[in-house]
Amino acid sequence: RILTAFTLAVCLSSPGKAQQQCTNGFDLDRASGQCLDIDECRTIPEACRGDMVCVNQNGGYLCVPRTNPVYRSPYLNPYSNIYPPPPAPGPVPNYPTVTRPLICRFGYQLDENNQCADVDECASDSHQCNPTQICINTEGGYTCSCTEGYWLLEGQCLDIDECRYGYCQQLCANVPGSYSCTCNPGFTLNDDGRSCQDVNECTSQNPCTQTCVNTYGSFLCRCEPGYELEADGVNCSDMDECSFSEFLCQHECVNAPGSYYCICPSGYNLLDDSRSCQDINECENRNFTCTPQQTCFNIPGEYKCLDPVRCEDPYIQINENRCMCPAENAGCRDQPFTILYRVMDMVSGRSVPSDIFQMQATTRYPGAYYIFQIKSGNEGREFYMRQTGPISATLVMTRPVKGPRTIQLDLEMITVNTVINFRGSSVIRLRIYVSQYSF
Repeated sequence: RILTAFTLAVCLSSPGKAQQQCTNGFDLDRASGQCLDIDECRTIPEACRGDMVCVNQNGGYLCVPRTNPVYRSPYLNPYSNIYPPPPAPGPVPNYPTVTRPLICRFGYQLDENNQCADVDECASDSHQCNPTQICINTEGGYTCSCTEGYWLLEGQCLDIDECRYGYCQQLCANVPGSYSCTCNPGFTLNDDGRSCQDVNECTSQNPCTQTCVNTYGSFLCRCEPGYELEADGVNCSDMDECSFSEFLCQHECVNAPGSYYCICPSGYNLLDDSRSCQDINECENRNFTCTPQQTCFNIPGEYKCLDPVRCEDPYIQINENRCMCPAENAGCRDQPFTILYRVMDMVSGRSVPSDIFQMQATTRYPGAYYIFQIKSGNEGREFYMRQTGPISATLVMTRPVKGPRTIQLDLEMITVNTVINFRGSSVIRLRIYVSQYSF
């Protein structure tokens, strides 16, 4: 709405002077000696142009729209009945100017003190604001506005979508006239109602069964060594290290909560590396049960009590481990000349091929040569003799042998002398104790 206001003028008198002057908007009435309002709407041609209507005011005039109900009829001729018509011309008496009654501008009214006071159009409900607007009183008038959270568009208060302007740091929900901020899981809303702060779940909730690591907006659970994180990401379960590898322990792995340990079989000690086993030599420690007549022979993991060698007829005993068949004895014609008893130990599953025993002639005769062979005990064909020189050969294991097992081989050395047409043999009776374990 457009209001065009012009200056309100008042009448000024100068006491003691014969001539009285009026301010703009008033004209001196010579008959009464008073300053009367000039009706500019009548005296000024086209005082208001366009679709505006001229409304005379005391000392001025207003141009208002024709459709404005406020200024329509009451002010078209507001002062037409205030002053009486001027008297007939006559002699002008000389007397003081009469004080006119006080008239207030538009938007003001006389109060009990006969002063112009502002009219509160909002309190008197005389405003023209729409129902969606709020009335705000001003000096001499009022203004229509919107509450916080709304903006004025074509006379209507429309909700402002604060979420479009990034009022919230994370999540925003628009509501009529306002908005609401929330935070993602793992965050909490600060006192300003807009920004979010990370929640340290490790201190506020302690969600993990073992170790909690706070992250931005969340947390991670960690497990102590020897434990693994379950599918729920929170709980820890014991890790069975023994199931991961068969090489953790040389013998047997035993799982324990959060760890594992190695054990060795009877007859072994666990070494300082906590995984390897070492054989206990019961014979050296004299921790055996052999009789005084027997000999203690240590093998991996245990020991054997060996009886003294007894030579069978027709053999006679030369020393503690050698028997000889005399040549003059007719029963020795087809028998080996000597039998030497030897004992050795071997771990189970030894890698192959492997040289395990060496045999050679102690005396070499001119014109003689030697043949080495396995005479008995090799029914499984785990061994063979490889001749390594004119008077020596090596016993080779060609197939892995599993223990515990005792193998007895007769290794024969045949002596052939073509000069004197001699053929004879000697035997080493080798007893092999194969231990139960591979260490």
